[in-house]
Amino acid sequence: MMEARSVKSNIVANPADTDILRQLNQDFVRSVEMSDVRCFEKILAEDFLNSNPDGSLVDRKGFLAQIARPAMISNLEAHDLCIRVMGDIAIIHARTTYKKPDGQAGAGRYTDVWARRQGRWLCVSAHVTRG
Repeated sequence: MMEARSVKSNIVANPADTDILRQLNQDFVRSVEMSDVRCFEKILAEDFLNSNPDGSLVDRKGFLAQIARPAMISNLEAHDLCIRVMGDIAIIHARTTYKKPDGQAGAGRYTDVWARRQGRWLCVSAHVTRG
């Protein structure tokens, strides 16, 4: 289960924003495992960029193409969720665990950057690592 923790910043986060971002994070993680392109079409900004674990950088179109392929991992879970809201920008950090195609355990981290645009939170950037 993902538990969000607070980090002190100069701006006090609105609890409603934190709740919205927590749900968006859950949607993001679920959509990776389920290859849910439709969800990502709703939550990714047009100028979204993703840094893949192999070091490649893909834009929104490239990321959606990656997501459309069946996921090679299963049982993806986020842990140690940290949501930092700084005005109209939010950064989400988390640790992940998952099962690799060969059944072995895998782990990694991600950092997602969200921007409030026209009253809506959209993911503008993601960075994924795997161990």
